[in-house]
Amino acid sequence: MTEIAHRHIDVNGLSMHVAEAGSGPLVLLLHGFPECWYSWRRQLVALAEAGFHAVAPDQRGYARTGGPGRVEDYTILHLTGDVVALIAALGEEQAVVVGHDWGAPVAWHTAQFRPDLVRGVVGLSVHPRPRSSRPPVAQMREQFGDGFYMVAFQQPEVPEAVFERDLPDTFRRVLYAASGDAADLVPVVPDGGGLLDVYPAPGRLPGWLTEGDIATFAAEYASSGFTGPVNWYRNLDRNWELTAAWHRAPITPPALYIAGERDMVLAAPGVKERLPRLHDFVTDLRDIVLLPGCGHWTQQERPEEVNEALIGFLRTL
Repeated sequence: MTEIAHRHIDVNGLSMHVAEAGSGPLVLLLHGFPECWYSWRRQLVALAEAGFHAVAPDQRGYARTGGPGRVEDYTILHLTGDVVALIAALGEEQAVVVGHDWGAPVAWHTAQFRPDLVRGVVGLSVHPRPRSSRPPVAQMREQFGDGFYMVAFQQPEVPEAVFERDLPDTFRRVLYAASGDAADLVPVVPDGGGLLDVYPAPGRLPGWLTEGDIATFAAEYASSGFTGPVNWYRNLDRNWELTAAWHRAPITPPALYIAGERDMVLAAPGVKERLPRLHDFVTDLRDIVLLPGCGHWTQQERPEEVNEALIGFLRTL
């Protein structure tokens, strides 16, 4: 069995924790919220055995990496800057950048900002989207109300206090509720409820998720907590301001998009209808892979299918 190794690397003033396996062309695996390197555990091994150097960092603010305390130190320019610096720190000139959930926008933006560094880009769950015509938080508030989770995350201190109260309970709820094994998730806080009320507790865990997995995520978050991860959301409007120079700029590296058909991202109004038009913005989009019955946690719920699609794409580059 291929071993996963761990180390810390100096990246933009961070002591960035990475999990890695294998040797060969570099593939960076960028996790989402609320995850860490562990969400790529099955891809690290599969990619290594397929002849690639797979590296999954704990990104800025997360888990063993941790991060600065200021909200404004978590913009998309910081996040993509970390990817650029990590490629260099690993001694490489280019990488394939793969991202899931929040990691997907980081991957898409890295490919957009620095196509010279990106051999290929893969997004899981979150599709690439052009910069909107106005700041996003107000749009989400108008469309979904103040209870929409991304709007609720703008509150100072409240979200992290809720999520940190009982870490195993938080991960049990969040990982189950957004999966393809649960009822359709409506990520809006009910009237009079709290943030965790968005995520119903499971009667039993789905087959892809174990109590050991939950305990691992809880342990990874025990020291760093949720402030850094939530700060990513608190920069949504700031990111919109900072990316004005790339308004409607295309994404040009070879690309792949993978999502579960039961993912809440695809359930948002108009998303499925927009997928055929992604080629207009992502000029070398090689394929769109939709996984029946799969929810939001794409690579954890369907590791074999994700590995097959990912390795197949990598071998075309």
